[in-house]
Amino acid sequence: MKLKRKVEVAVISDVHLGAYGCRAKELLTYLNSIDPKTLVLNGDIMDVWQFSKHYFPKSHLKVIKKLIDMASDGVEVIYITGNHDEMLRKFSGTSIGNISIVDKVALELDGKKAWIFHGDVFDMSIQNAKWLAKLGGYGYDLLIVLNGLINWCLEKTGRERYSLSKKIKNSVKSALKYINDFENVVSDLAIEKGYDYVICGHIHQPNMLLKENKLGKTMYLNSGDWVENYTALEYQFKRWKIYNYQQDKLTPFFGDEDLKDLDINALIAAITIIDPKIK
Repeated sequence: MKLKRKVEVAVISDVHLGAYGCRAKELLTYLNSIDPKTLVLNGDIMDVWQFSKHYFPKSHLKVIKKLIDMASDGVEVIYITGNHDEMLRKFSGTSIGNISIVDKVALELDGKKAWIFHGDVFDMSIQNAKWLAKLGGYGYDLLIVLNGLINWCLEKTGRERYSLSKKIKNSVKSALKYINDFENVVSDLAIEKGYDYVICGHIHQPNMLLKENKLGKTMYLNSGDWVENYTALEYQFKRWKIYNYQQDKLTPFFGDEDLKDLDINALIAAITIIDPKIK
């Protein structure tokens, strides 16, 4: 029997189920390797912006099935809404068993306070020009598809994978300034409100930084994404760490380990919640 890692809190964000760039199999491998008390889904788990009825692979359904199974097994699952799954904001404050839907959440961890939200409320491009942000999302998705073809060729020739989007982000000054401004604004507000940790997603940049100003300090954390970075945040033994799937060579868990024999109809049936009041 394979032993799973005990984790008090795990945070994942920006999975983008339903988009071509989503790395669902890698995420399943990760979820199968941990045993968290609390799992925070910090926004953009579903990608409604990019959703197409012609594309929703079996591996994406398996992720949904896995999350429901974890909740059924006693894991507290907190689904925080993001901009790509903003349609769920109309259900904010509701719960189904161990699954709750919120716009933000505050957790107390060993006497310290953690403030967790997706982060799109600080993105003016989304607040002021949503159509432009959506257009950018389609361009990003196309870039990820192109990158996938490039990496397939690289792997076939025994060479390392390459990220086009990371290269672009790291070479464009305005992108770097945006990321830095995002981190500073979020951290300053967390310090003002008295939080020891502030945890976001949204910008697809995993990071852990101690931020200080004249009012105090806070730990800024970003869970990254499951499109190009394959990262999560984990809290255990009174400390946070960034988990990086691409650097974890030891885990023996496979993404479809407990779901590989289910066909597509069985998967859909397994993730469908039926109201017992309906007969």
